Amino acid sequence: MPAYDFTRRIRQPSDPDVVVIGAGLAGLAAARALTARGITVQVLEAAEQLGGRMAARELDGFRLDQGALLLNTDFPELGRRLDVDRLALRPLAPGMLVYSGGRRHRVGDPQQTTARQAATRGPLGSPLDKARLAATLGRLAATPASRLLARPETTAARALAERGLSPRIVEGFLRPLLGVLLADPALTTSSRVADLVLRSYARGRLCLPAGGASAVPAQLAEQLPAGTVRLGVEAVAVSADGVQTAAHGRIATRAVVVATDARSAAVLLPGLRLPGFHPVTTYFHAADRAPTDEPLLLLDADRDTARGGISHSLVLSALDPSYAPAGRSLIATTVLGRQSFDPGGPAGAEPAVRRRLAELYGTGTAGWEFLSVRHQPDAVPAMPPPHNVRRPVRLLAGLYTCGDHRDTSTVQGALVSGRRAAEAVLSDLGVPSAERAADVAA
Repeated sequence: MPAYDFTRRIRQPSDPDVVVIGAGLAGLAAARALTARGITVQVLEAAEQLGGRMAARELDGFRLDQGALLLNTDFPELGRRLDVDRLALRPLAPGMLVYSGGRRHRVGDPQQTTARQAATRGPLGSPLDKARLAATLGRLAATPASRLLARPETTAARALAERGLSPRIVEGFLRPLLGVLLADPALTTSSRVADLVLRSYARGRLCLPAGGASAVPAQLAEQLPAGTVRLGVEAVAVSADGVQTAAHGRIATRAVVVATDARSAAVLLPGLRLPGFHPVTTYFHAADRAPTDEPLLLLDADRDTARGGISHSLVLSALDPSYAPAGRSLIATTVLGRQSFDPGGPAGAEPAVRRRLAELYGTGTAGWEFLSVRHQPDAVPAMPPPHNVRRPVRLLAGLYTCGDHRDTSTVQGALVSGRRAAEAVLSDLGVPSAERAADVAA
């Protein structure tokens, strides 16, 4: 291990008031809230691009998002932190296409009336079962988030079983849906958090910005003063008055915000609670002809996703043509759960994924081009009960942390945690905050 120079340096006028470590959503949101109040900030990012799990890379004209994150038009923090009109959100098609019992059927459009959903034909239970599902989603949509957080807490699986919903509805729709929203097909997540994300699903539309998920961190970064974000700068140690970097010396400051992923934060902040994680693996395929013309989520309800089966698939180029070159289609497929991937790693499992996609879409996939696979073993922090949706962001005066591991493991949670960390910094620095505490939302 190299010897780092930890010699303390007296803070100079050119040094920033605050150093934020990590240029993901939480770090950029914190930096934006601080600079808006006149605080000088440096954001240090070890990678060569910003965005964290919402970064993207180009490959032969295809845009491959790092993670499988979807936005929801009901996330309040999107409107508070970003110019939503400029993001030009592209909504997915209403409802979802569920493969169950060897058949595909469209279900779960929250914009349909209860009677219309009950009358929709398909194998997911009786009209009464579907009416109960629509009524459940409708009640969640109408319930304030604060009341959902006051409910008795158990696992999502137990809560759904206790609400009188049929097993066919739970297994054929709600379990795969929560796999999409929480990366937790086993439904071990807190029932309160599950209610929050189902509430957002019922009230809003799943979507992505024009230009892909990376447009969100890009817009946050654009709102910062020039030179605020420094890429390729790795922090190796932190204290309340400075940050030691691997190759750029020590940066003195008045406060430090650790806005990395949970595992990296635990390395920089020994003793910080490390949550469990839900792994996510995303396969990218190119095709000359799209298996569907609609940006419609396809859920696999027949496979045990908790044991590593396909969770969902989406034709990204049907959502936004800029995802693929002209005349080509880009399909992103998500596999959940911990897998050995023997003998060839995630790429070695691609032929089986492709064969299953042929069944799910009902079309040949032999001619599809395998572009890439992205495996994230620590993709989504787990949220089993009891889960505190407002974990402390202030560790001590001058030292703070934020990220989706401090709130909910969603885009909304990451943005909220960044704002909360900035408010804590402003309070300790004696700077009045212009922000009001926002309603809790997933």
